[in-house]
Amino acid sequence: MIDTTEFLDIPTTTLADLLGRERVMDIGIRPLWEPVPRIAGPAFTVRCPVGDNLMLHAAIHRAAPGSVIVVESGDLDYALAGGNVCAVAQRRGIAGFVADGLIRDLAEVRAMRFPVFARGVIPIPAAKSAVTRFGERVRCGGVPVDAGDIVVADEEGVVAVPASRHEEILTAARAKLAKEAAETLDEWEAAHRARVDEILARGGFEG
Repeated sequence: MIDTTEFLDIPTTTLADLLGRERVMDIGIRPLWEPVPRIAGPAFTVRCPVGDNLMLHAAIHRAAPGSVIVVESGDLDYALAGGNVCAVAQRRGIAGFVADGLIRDLAEVRAMRFPVFARGVIPIPAAKSAVTRFGERVRCGGVPVDAGDIVVADEEGVVAVPASRHEEILTAARAKLAKEAAETLDEWEAAHRARVDEILARGGFEG
């Protein structure tokens, strides 16, 4: 079983360097309150049609503790969840929400310090009628996310690590962080300037 808590020590910037742009959600998926703690957990995937939030409301009773509920919606007219939904999710041990949509009751959510990464807030709730399946591939912030992928989110953004690559990426991330920690700023500056100057010279820059 994957121990996703190991990713709590890995910044999303490090993961983004290793995984590339295609695994990083767009800038619209952002923390709705700050300073937000980093979260990391297996994705519990949910699809909510525009104007409907039924399946997210069902998911909070079904996702395992430690999960990050990832929602495909794209709805910018109605809220997917509010304060009570977030409170129940928090009480059940869910790590947080990553939602391609909106929530409401932000003051309550902020006060309880439940991590929500979404596109924003709106005061009107969606309907509850559309039934969809859990555990299917969803698209959130432009990134395909499968159930069980490791979702890491912090103030820099949201990254989805494919479950099949978790050991490889975790090992590479730790090595990268260790190397960076051992390098002084003077060493970094010298190497950085040399690399930049080399690229400039190849491009014919003089000065």
